[in-house]
Amino acid sequence: MARTVVDAVHLLNAIVGFDPRDSEATSETAQFIPDGGYKQFLNEDGIIGKRLGVVRHPFLDTLNRSTVSTFENHLELLRARGASMIDDLNIPNIDIISDSIRSGELMLLQSEFKSSVNEYLKELAISFVRSLADIIDFNQNNPELEKLEEYGQQTLIESERTNGIGEKERKAAEYLEKLSWDGFEKKMKDYKLDALMTPDISLAMTVLAIGGYPGISVRAKYQSDGMLFGICFGGLKGLEPKLIEMAYAFEQAMRLRKLTFSGVFLPIAALLSTTKITSVAKNAAKDVIFCDVYKKCR
Repeated sequence: MARTVVDAVHLLNAIVGFDPRDSEATSETAQFIPDGGYKQFLNEDGIIGKRLGVVRHPFLDTLNRSTVSTFENHLELLRARGASMIDDLNIPNIDIISDSIRSGELMLLQSEFKSSVNEYLKELAISFVRSLADIIDFNQNNPELEKLEEYGQQTLIESERTNGIGEKERKAAEYLEKLSWDGFEKKMKDYKLDALMTPDISLAMTVLAIGGYPGISVRAKYQSDGMLFGICFGGLKGLEPKLIEMAYAFEQAMRLRKLTFSGVFLPIAALLSTTKITSVAKNAAKDVIFCDVYKKCR
């Protein structure tokens, strides 16, 4: 957790690396760690010369006029700081990608969640819960403590009903990979982009999540209803250095311009190299969430 891009980068430096207990995932990502770590990319001029693609649909479709205006102000600031932009890009099959049921993401997430939680719990030296089923039973027996009436546990129950990774789940994983290759990855390469941009964390929760791509969401302003708003930069695997440069430069520029915005200002960033667990991004409203884990190779 962090409140600034600097804090997030320090956290990233602390958690990246090869883990022999998770070699399948971390051996793939270790190759992208730069010599000297990530602090060297905290560059106030990090926006200069960057090529950014702006994705509007469907991310702006449901935003109110004030929020869209704020996003446009962010774009103007980035242009003024030296970025070149290709506006109004579309990601192929974005409607399918945004629907976790149609894409198969939800089914795969539920299956992977159960197996991962069970594997983790059984290795704990001291614990009275050893499986997802134990967690569900504990919650059921302690409804007030676990606030079941408020939060429920239907997601856990649905995950418990799964039976591991079978043919259906493997096909879903292949389909998600194809959606990523034909969509986000192709768009980035065709236009030679350093990052794609959307308002807030919408990009991280959908497009980046299914492909395991890194993203950084910088919160820049409180809206009139008290909700935070910012922009998300998403890039290809291994582009964390460029994303950090852009995010830090943008955050510093926002500090200089904070008096031109109404309301309270608090710069907040969320750096995500997301996997199937997209719900973590929803809790980034008050602090930074930083998670550098690519999806496991299947």
